[in-house]
Amino acid sequence: MRLVFAGTPEVAVPALDALIASDRHEVVAVVTRPDAPAGRGRRLVASPVAERAEEAGIEVLKPVKPRDEDFLARLREIAPDCCPVVAYGALLPKAALDIPAHGWVNLHFSLLPAWRGAAPVQHAVLAGDEITGATTFQIEQGLDSGPVYGVLTEEIRPTDTSGDLLTRLAFAGSGLLAATMDGIEDGTLKAVPQPAEGITLAPKIEVEDARIDWTAPALRVDRVVRGCAPAPGAWTVFRGERLKVMAAGPAPAYDGPALAPGELAATKKAVHAGTGSDPVELLWVQPQGKKPMRAADWARGVRIATGERLED
Repeated sequence: MRLVFAGTPEVAVPALDALIASDRHEVVAVVTRPDAPAGRGRRLVASPVAERAEEAGIEVLKPVKPRDEDFLARLREIAPDCCPVVAYGALLPKAALDIPAHGWVNLHFSLLPAWRGAAPVQHAVLAGDEITGATTFQIEQGLDSGPVYGVLTEEIRPTDTSGDLLTRLAFAGSGLLAATMDGIEDGTLKAVPQPAEGITLAPKIEVEDARIDWTAPALRVDRVVRGCAPAPGAWTVFRGERLKVMAAGPAPAYDGPALAPGELAATKKAVHAGTGSDPVELLWVQPQGKKPMRAADWARGVRIATGERLED
């Protein structure tokens, strides 16, 4: 089939690579978000998907909005059979959905209908799910509500960050998306409506959602740190300034004094913080305006006083 691939971030690149490598399909164009400012200089940078497509000599379309008439006209000229999508980042109007003969097929990183929305992996980690996966489905105008072509499952490991899990799903899901394209072309794969039960929503994780509540149990603090890593990054406040907590974990060997929620205890080798249950060990932190560092190195530099606390 003639394919127009839609995607933007690094997590979409494995799927694009899988479709480029297919001997059954031709990726004739890529749709991605416009170049965006990045880095300290805030210079415009192309998306990872755009960079990969340009390397492969594939036409790249960067509409400001996918309802732009110039974009729709070009898509009609290309006349794709199907448009596979991975993390494109913009809502598709009906005028665009109607152009390819087999529609637009999304690779979504959850077991739909669970975790419909922009941040399914983060919400799965935050919720303490043990199993997640990826789903290919036909895009319609509802939020991730279209009929399903295929699924795969993936275990969520106790130490997984959202970044770890998303990387595994991106590579496993690339095979699922390629197989879905094969089945659609063959006519052997039919989309099945999603169940009406089990719907959960996964809106974007905002910065305020990533603030650590030290009165919560240690299990919840651990999930917030892992679920918000690498972005937007769990954080707290120390001495009036934001402190990112990039890695933390349970502290079963802690044998120091009882700690109130947020209270710190530092030794030469470890830093512990009190929670609503057991303490957790801070492993990596990033003070405001500085680079990430080991928590023990940070503690030596700031000289934590007895009874000093992180703010909720």
